[in-house]
Amino acid sequence: MTVWSIIVAAGTGSRFGATQPKQYEELAGRRVLDWSLDAARPTADGIVLVVPPDRVNAPEPGADVVVAGGATRSASVRAGLAVVPQDCDIVVVHDAARPLASLALFESVVGTVLAGADGAVPGLAVTDTIKQIEGDEVIDTLEREDLVAVQTPQAFRADILRRAHEGDPDATDDATLVEEAEGIVLVVPGEATNLKITGPVDLAIATLHLS
Repeated sequence: MTVWSIIVAAGTGSRFGATQPKQYEELAGRRVLDWSLDAARPTADGIVLVVPPDRVNAPEPGADVVVAGGATRSASVRAGLAVVPQDCDIVVVHDAARPLASLALFESVVGTVLAGADGAVPGLAVTDTIKQIEGDEVIDTLEREDLVAVQTPQAFRADILRRAHEGDPDATDDATLVEEAEGIVLVVPGEATNLKITGPVDLAIATLHLS
């Protein structure tokens, strides 16, 4: 069984508020995306790094292939998927902005697909009360027991993921597209430390974890 990872690092990181995308910010002496590349390497036969178009020619020794991303996250994943070998069995999609994902988490999602699932995603129990609103009016309170906050890495059977991306659909994660393609996606335990770098505070917290 062959496994390829797609590291999505093509976002502009506009919410971060810096002069460069957040995945290129320094984290404990290295770029954020370098930590994500290293996290993916032990479980991958190959790694595709998807970057902003203006950085596609920059050297990236941690990746096997570098491609330019698209206008949306899903488009960027498709750009990476296009260069994954056709005989690949499992594709792992990971956000470069999650640099603290552990080897155990990668092994868990890949192992779940190897065991027969179409896809596997890490999920954390929701601890806050979640309310559904219209405008500023509360219309429902959702049951926390039925909800999880989903992370990456997310692993999928390669054929199912390719089929889910046919027609160029868009979603906030690939599991949504696989679910819409009637694939069976299972949830494995996520990691509280697997935070997503969205703002400077997240970068500071990640630095503390690494120190």
